[in-house]
Amino acid sequence: MNESFQLFDLAGRVAIVTGGGRGIGREIALTLARAGADIAIAELDIGPASDCIQEIRDMGREAMLIETDVRQPSSVEAMTQQVAARFGKVDILINNAGIAKNTPAEETPDEEWLGIIDINLNGLFWCCRAVGRRMLENGSGVIVNIASMSGSVVNKPQPQAAYNASKAAVVMLTKSLAAEWAGRGVRVNCVSPGYIGTEMTKMGMNNEEWKRTWLEMTPLGRVGEPAEIAHAVWFLASDAAAYATGTNLTVDGGYTCW
Repeated sequence: MNESFQLFDLAGRVAIVTGGGRGIGREIALTLARAGADIAIAELDIGPASDCIQEIRDMGREAMLIETDVRQPSSVEAMTQQVAARFGKVDILINNAGIAKNTPAEETPDEEWLGIIDINLNGLFWCCRAVGRRMLENGSGVIVNIASMSGSVVNKPQPQAAYNASKAAVVMLTKSLAAEWAGRGVRVNCVSPGYIGTEMTKMGMNNEEWKRTWLEMTPLGRVGEPAEIAHAVWFLASDAAAYATGTNLTVDGGYTCW
């Protein structure tokens, strides 16, 4: 194998992917498995993830599925312990679990705001903390958080103040952890997707005003594919990105150029 390509080889590594049962998370799990990693998928709704687990095993990789509620620190810690018990280590953590709601700010109920922050920010931190402790003990590890272009700009026309705020916090949390942990062998980066062809985006595309605006605001003139995010994650998770930490890699078809 060419030396440059060897940098992307994840053989012998163990990766946790939260929210890996569908959409971007599923594609990330499959992509890292194709690169050689064994995979643990942490999901609240484990049903849709079963097919993904079987597909990974069919590649000859080890895979496990753990019912996990990232909103609960105890659930996250239990998940981390199960992965460590099964594989003996965790090399890569991909924090992908997240939700979005499109409610005008002045109409947003307390429980909706808190629910979005609880999953998108708090849950991500609980995972970074639990898995990060083990990585720091081992002196090595890579964390890739899934943020959003909405953490850098306010996209339109849909209202989503809570989502935007949560993703902006993810970007800053990523930088903060990167700065704290770089000297101890743990790299922390994030990927900020634009509009990607997941079920959530497809629902929004059913609104003709939203669809027209989204495509007009994206210089490439199309939504992205989950694989295009997964490849960015793969890069950051691999040794090819050994000098990258605190990075926010935006993959948005040019949306944030305007």
